[in-house]
Amino acid sequence: MGEELRKPQVGVVMGSDSDLPIVEEALQVLDEFGVPYEVKILSAHRSPDQTSAYAKSAAERGLRVILAAAGWAAHLGGVLAAETILPVIGIPVNSSPLQGLDALFATVQMPPGIPVATMAIGKGGAHNAALFAIQVLALQEPQLRDRLKQFKLRMAEDIVTRKSKRLEEYLMSRSAGNLE
Repeated sequence: MGEELRKPQVGVVMGSDSDLPIVEEALQVLDEFGVPYEVKILSAHRSPDQTSAYAKSAAERGLRVILAAAGWAAHLGGVLAAETILPVIGIPVNSSPLQGLDALFATVQMPPGIPVATMAIGKGGAHNAALFAIQVLALQEPQLRDRLKQFKLRMAEDIVTRKSKRLEEYLMSRSAGNLE
């Protein structure tokens, strides 16, 4: 009856359901590469016991990387990293009056011994967090390595052909306008 569902390899944790529009970017990338994941809402401050239990059980449940998206004080990545040996990738969310700078500083400024790889604020950071997780997984999965190589080739091709051509056309039309 179809292909057996693969166990999640990536845990995607967000501090609040309001983070979902940012996290969705990471989920789309993981889907594009066919990487199985699970998604949870856990809070470093509002559900510390459940967050700790999640991190402590992540490796034994088969997870290999955790993405942690949080705004405001954004201690989620650090709390998860303190309770697991898995790589944790932080995604600062721009949900506070400080537009995510507080989340960035809280996520990136970890004490020695508790590393959290930290991406950019917002959707771009979520996109890169998923790609970084895939790169970690690709160290042991040749099919993911091949997909990443193809992805990078497609990006380069897009720049060389489509975007450069569009720029040339724009510059030509601009120059033509100056000649009139």
